[in-house]
Amino acid sequence: MTRRSRRMALIGVGAGLMAAAAVLVSVAFKDTIAFFVTPTELAAAPRGPDERLRIGGMVVEGSLQKGVVNHFRLTDFETEVEVRFEGVLPDLIKPGQGAVADGRMVDGVFVASEVLAKHDEKYMPAEIEERVMKAKEKVGS
Repeated sequence: MTRRSRRMALIGVGAGLMAAAAVLVSVAFKDTIAFFVTPTELAAAPRGPDERLRIGGMVVEGSLQKGVVNHFRLTDFETEVEVRFEGVLPDLIKPGQGAVADGRMVDGVFVASEVLAKHDEKYMPAEIEERVMKAKEKVGS
């Protein structure tokens, strides 16, 4: 084997290993990546039960039903989405309060695996907060 062919073989093996690593990383992150959407965006482009999402909005007045399985609706002041969560809700989840739910859409209901109360800017990206506030202003005027 000449020096050039050894170098080409080494480059080929290196490229193959890098491609395999990229595939493994993308498969590993497939279940952990969640796209952040508002209720209006979710209604405009429905998602299947295989797609993990994060939905943010305000808890609708009168919609919160606590129990072993909790039910409430999130709104961006244009559209509402029914949310179901099995587990203990954070104490700060109450009507009129901001919330973020992580989960999947199943038969028209957002089944959350995690619910976070928005008590500061920590849990809701600025772009989502802007969209919710714009929708609120549009409804208010």
